[in-house]
Amino acid sequence: MWFWLALIALFCWSGSDLFSKIGCRDASDKYSHLKMVMAVGVVMGLHAGFEVFVNGVEINFGIILTYLPVSLLYILSMALGYLGLRYIELSVSSPICNSSGALVAVLTFIFVGLDDYSPLALFAVALVCVGAIGLGVVDSTEDAELRAARQQEGNYKYAKSWLALALPVAYCVLDAAGTFADNRVLETLNEDSANVAYELTFLFAAVVCFVYTVVIKKDRLIPKMEAPKYIGAVCETAGQFAYIYAIADTEHLAMSAPIISAYCAASVLWSRIFLKEKLSWKHYAMIGLIVAGIVIMGVFDM
Repeated sequence: MWFWLALIALFCWSGSDLFSKIGCRDASDKYSHLKMVMAVGVVMGLHAGFEVFVNGVEINFGIILTYLPVSLLYILSMALGYLGLRYIELSVSSPICNSSGALVAVLTFIFVGLDDYSPLALFAVALVCVGAIGLGVVDSTEDAELRAARQQEGNYKYAKSWLALALPVAYCVLDAAGTFADNRVLETLNEDSANVAYELTFLFAAVVCFVYTVVIKKDRLIPKMEAPKYIGAVCETAGQFAYIYAIADTEHLAMSAPIISAYCAASVLWSRIFLKEKLSWKHYAMIGLIVAGIVIMGVFDM
């Protein structure tokens, strides 16, 4: 069962990347990232209700408040990630965002030490860091004519911009900080209760975004444009659900973790097939380093 759950998590999270990109890439919709937060918040809120009223998960204001700093780091990182999808290819954004695992490892090295990590694990972290930095360097230094030539197949063109790289990097940093803090907070909280607290906080963020976008700014919600966002939100929530149960099988963790960790590789594949994104060989070389490092880190469950 663990194998199928790991595959479901991989496909759902890569699907979330794809549909979030489709829902957020329209530059004319300046509130698309807030609408994506609304979609995820609604779906997560429904799942939180199921967990509380059907499965009996304990939740109260104290738990929500205790987990609030972690929730805010995660939610802010996702909002910035959704905004970044407007300015850069998913093929570039997803691997940079998924480098947060390596950053968590670096934070662990700094505050805990290196004693518990093998040379291969340290090598994996180095691969991801080199790949992520290299991907940014390759994208920012690419010749404008070459960029335009390789983007001819797609329907969207992206110019070189500091913001295009800064947003996925900001996602990476905030997500890593959230993961690092998560590990500390979960020493005092039940995992199911913490997850429900996170989902309810996301629902509150969705309400705030709705009030700002629809009530204050009078922006319309067009069903045809919102549908991909909700598909992405369902994929995000389903992926999280499958992930929890896949890694719960500790006997097969060394196999399920690297499968799930490689979902950004699937995101790159979907972006090539469905979005017609085409990168240079230098981009793919850096992505290869990132994916290799992530898979190795998954094996060591970092």
